[in-house]
Amino acid sequence: EKQHFLNPVYERFFQGYSVRVADTHGIVYTPQEIVDFMCASVAELLESEFGKRLSDPEVHILDPCTGTGNFIVNLLRRIPKRDLPRMYRQQLFANEVMLLPYYIAALNIEHAYYERSGSYEPFEGLCFVDTLDLAEPKQNHFQFMTEANTARVQRQKQAPITVIIGNPPYNIGQLNENDNNKNRAYRVVDEQIHGTYAAQSAATLTSKLYDPYVKFIRWATDRLQGRDGIVCFITNNSFVEQTAFDGMRKCLHEDFAVINHLDLQGNVRHNPTLSGTAYNVFGIQLGVGITIAICRKKQRRHRIHYCAVPLNLRRHQKLRWLQESGSFCRVKHTSIRPDARYAWLKPDGEVEFSSLVPMGTKEARRNRSGNARAVVFQSYCLGVSTNRDAVVYDFDRGRLLEKIAAFTDAYNSEVDRLRRQKEEANIDDFVDYAKLKWSSTLKQHLRRYIEVEYHEQRARLSLYRPFTELHLYYDHVFVDRPALFATIFPNVSAESENCVLTVPTVGNRGYWTPFIAHLTPNLNLTSIDAHQCFPFYVYDEDGSNRRENITDWALKHFRDHYRNKRIGKWDIFHYVYGILHHPAYRQRFAENLKRELPRIPLAPDFAAFATAGRQLARLHLDYESLDPWPLDWIESPSLPLSYRVNGKMRLSRDKTQLKVNDSLTLAGVPPETFRYRLGNRSALEWVIDQYQVSEDKRSGIRSDPNRSDDPDYIVRLVGQVVRVSIETVKIIDALPPDFGSQPP
Repeated sequence: EKQHFLNPVYERFFQGYSVRVADTHGIVYTPQEIVDFMCASVAELLESEFGKRLSDPEVHILDPCTGTGNFIVNLLRRIPKRDLPRMYRQQLFANEVMLLPYYIAALNIEHAYYERSGSYEPFEGLCFVDTLDLAEPKQNHFQFMTEANTARVQRQKQAPITVIIGNPPYNIGQLNENDNNKNRAYRVVDEQIHGTYAAQSAATLTSKLYDPYVKFIRWATDRLQGRDGIVCFITNNSFVEQTAFDGMRKCLHEDFAVINHLDLQGNVRHNPTLSGTAYNVFGIQLGVGITIAICRKKQRRHRIHYCAVPLNLRRHQKLRWLQESGSFCRVKHTSIRPDARYAWLKPDGEVEFSSLVPMGTKEARRNRSGNARAVVFQSYCLGVSTNRDAVVYDFDRGRLLEKIAAFTDAYNSEVDRLRRQKEEANIDDFVDYAKLKWSSTLKQHLRRYIEVEYHEQRARLSLYRPFTELHLYYDHVFVDRPALFATIFPNVSAESENCVLTVPTVGNRGYWTPFIAHLTPNLNLTSIDAHQCFPFYVYDEDGSNRRENITDWALKHFRDHYRNKRIGKWDIFHYVYGILHHPAYRQRFAENLKRELPRIPLAPDFAAFATAGRQLARLHLDYESLDPWPLDWIESPSLPLSYRVNGKMRLSRDKTQLKVNDSLTLAGVPPETFRYRLGNRSALEWVIDQYQVSEDKRSGIRSDPNRSDDPDYIVRLVGQVVRVSIETVKIIDALPPDFGSQPP
């Protein structure tokens, strides 16, 4: 009861008193049912795997992020009283990095010992230290410590730790660089991750590997120093299933003889039916689990055991399930055999999907010296990520150039101010957050004293969201991640002849949809997930040396299969676009498309899919040239007609009418309009969302989509997008039912 009382007070204090600290350190209390389950599991596995008890002299236990000391308190209650003094004085260790919980943990642990032993004794195993710092060879930052605490740290570092148990924080990065509240970098641990988990990964983006909980797993693996032992952590479930963690899974499988993972579910983002956070044991949106990894010096056979609690259990039901189960040794689990890509949880259709032709691969993309084999596209890249959209995008080119001119002056002033610094500056503390929208990349440019020049010709049209063209200032300094679009759309003429197919990248969480663009697309084109872009042509950066991006291997493969030498690369390009729109393809391989880029089947009717893809491409690229759908205009009799959007357009509840402003409402919107979805919205809802007058809360920059030179553009666009939606649905509905599926 005391632990149940103490933990919520501790958590709520930090979330109320210091939100920044709570966010950085991932402060969330651990329910007692979870603590009890983990401690019981460790005790039973010590006996079953090593023939040892918790209180044996060889067992040295460390909680590296102890919080209020719950795990140590629980373990104290499991130790026989005759062994308690020895364990308490010599074999139990805990670390805490913040002062308040450090004091709470000391009182909590020492009182628990007093209750069991009948005498009070300070807990010398508790250290006031950042655990991840212990991997660093030089620890000059420990100089602020008392001599007693330093001695405790040194004693712990020399201890032969065999059990590491706890609840490490799991948050990555920060929402906004201007908050200046990022997680600390740890050189040694980060380098270890870079040389192991990241080096073994086939993923394009590996930034998630530097989440604190991953750092603690890497640190704990190294801290065992090859001894027989156990690591038992509460973890984010991401490492079990996401592609970015394939290298981590490979290394864990090699480092540990047995890995037991209990999936506690509760991922609201992956399961939208789980409303709110009532299904999560921590009341958060991330899915979590309990990972118990067993290290054996002499073990040839490596095993992975997996168990998941029922998805629809609520928080209190999951905690009761843990209480009734007792430990991992008593739950029914399945054995997992990783595949060649080190996936643990393989979706239905995995065998069939892997037999299809990859749309693109990292290996093929690296093969710049010659034509890649066994892929459709040689090269691809992520969409543009600016990290300062309000600054470098605008509906109006003139307004954009004004913002860029001001941003250029402010940034160059910061470069000049940094040059005048006599002492080496901490960039995070040095920069003026009020003047500029900073990002980690922009800070790196500043650190290297890179100045920028203002050039009007760098302002080019781009595709920001579906059917939303904005002017983008494409500059390698101001655009945080410019990707490869200097070689895809190097000039305006390339925009008239080239285009890219876009698909959500691996790990997508929403409604999977492809799209096409003849302008530079944004990273989050149709959803919060990143998008990969597959161009038809690539160029040198000066616009010369145009070459086709569809491989010669793919051309031969399609021609040979269909016995048709007249098939060209544009036919294949459009065929792929048609296939990616097939509802049965997207449904059958929904889980596969979350784990890797699309693979392309060979449909019986190539011509039908190529024709459909060509028609879809024309609709989606040339939408501004289409005749608007004939909507009914309801005009206010008391107001002069205006086409101007003053705030945001509004759909009626039945979605048959769209209020443009007080003077004009467009009625008769067909229900089929909303069947064409791009990510989490229909095409029309994207237009409504983007074409509104708004103000960026952080910067105060105002966005206005109204065009003085074309006042009825938005009203016309609404009708055109309605037509695009209806025609798209017709084309998709007419696709052949057989897309080349070969169910087992």
